[in-house]
Amino acid sequence: MKLIVDQDLCISCGLCIDTCPEVFDWNDDGKAHVTVDSVPEEFEDSAQEAQDSCPTEAIQEP
Repeated sequence: MKLIVDQDLCISCGLCIDTCPEVFDWNDDGKAHVTVDSVPEEFEDSAQEAQDSCPTEAIQEP
């Protein structure tokens, strides 16, 4: 599973980071970004929850 965060859609709410800190973190611009090339299998469920919960649908599959 691969994910990206569309920086134009991210509103810096932090929900994805709270939901799955193993995959998401803040970047230097204060927006969320994906910290792994591919989501480890053990974190796929929480990463999917973060994607589904994103209020602006900024988390996408490339």
